[in-house]
Amino acid sequence: MTIALSKTAQSIPPNVFERMDRTVAQARARGIDVIDLSKGNPDGFPEARIRAEAKAAVDSPENARYTPFDGKPLFLQAAASWYAHEHSVALDPGTQLFAVEGAVDGLAAAFAVLLDPGDVVAFVDPYYPSYHCMARMLGAEELPLPARAELGWLPDLDAVPGEAWDRVKLLVLNYPNNPTGAQAPSRFFARAVELAARHGFAIVHDFAYAGLGVHENQKSLLAVPGARDVGLEIVSLSKMYAMAGWRAGFVAGNEQLVSAVKRYHYQMGSMVTSFVQDAGAAALAGDQAFVREQAARYAARRAIVAEGLRAAGYNVFASQGGLYVWVQAPAAMTGEELAARWLGEAGVAALPGSCFGNAGVRYVRLSLLQPPQRLHEAVARIGKLSPDMENQHA
Repeated sequence: MTIALSKTAQSIPPNVFERMDRTVAQARARGIDVIDLSKGNPDGFPEARIRAEAKAAVDSPENARYTPFDGKPLFLQAAASWYAHEHSVALDPGTQLFAVEGAVDGLAAAFAVLLDPGDVVAFVDPYYPSYHCMARMLGAEELPLPARAELGWLPDLDAVPGEAWDRVKLLVLNYPNNPTGAQAPSRFFARAVELAARHGFAIVHDFAYAGLGVHENQKSLLAVPGARDVGLEIVSLSKMYAMAGWRAGFVAGNEQLVSAVKRYHYQMGSMVTSFVQDAGAAALAGDQAFVREQAARYAARRAIVAEGLRAAGYNVFASQGGLYVWVQAPAAMTGEELAARWLGEAGVAALPGSCFGNAGVRYVRLSLLQPPQRLHEAVARIGKLSPDMENQHA
């Protein structure tokens, strides 16, 4: 018997990360020593004071109970403090912040409260695949904004006609960016906010890689004048504090939008684990040296991969943040063909840029989440393939 599924269930695209996990597992089953640079799964470990807080919190009888729907007051106040001391942004913990189980949890709620079937959602291409999946499940129309290499992998917002902006209900931004590692200067955010106010759309900034830039440009959207009139920002603790498996983050910004996300999440979501919120509060409110050390560690790894691949003849984007390296395929090759060659002939797993939209068809994304010695080895293996780089352009 075949049971009929809903249109929503039938609209769900494959998960590119799960599919790549299976591809890597199959290669390893064939005896290939795969260096997996395909996923953004942090290999760090929360610092000792965060782990100590979590351990102590597990032994608190109060933490065996359900937490408040909005998040524990301690966690929300710590998030407000983080905004104040890291971004000079003042937020009300009671009305402008809400605890969620990581960035995707917050994104799903934001998409759900902002988009009806037929509404237009704009996002930069290349993009994190969940944006496309969420839009498709909600029946929204997608407006890709092609990022351009000559603009530092940012889109030209002014190239979009005014009548197109008039149809947009939601603009999604993500800086530092996944997959490219691009960062957006304050003037870029300011222009987006200006357009949102003029044309009447909301902005959601996916700030999953907060703290992991290597340039002064890594800013909060909410630091831009007028942003809290039109925008939400979604922050994850996964990458900043190496807490990916602990699942915690928060939604911040416009009071009306935060309230709508809360109401949706009260019915469709679950509260963040109690002791994880205590550990997260310690991370957010404490000294941020650990985050800066992580950013420096990733910058050093980025240099290993980027410089090594450039020496081998590849064109590599000079990204400033995030956890990835964005590499152009040789002339006459697609990113899918290059990724397949790297895996089959060098045992290095990378994601084709086509997983992230049309703008990435001739690119691959490599993650920096392996120890330096494995990154050196990956680069050495790739370098032995001697690509034909004739006619390659930036």
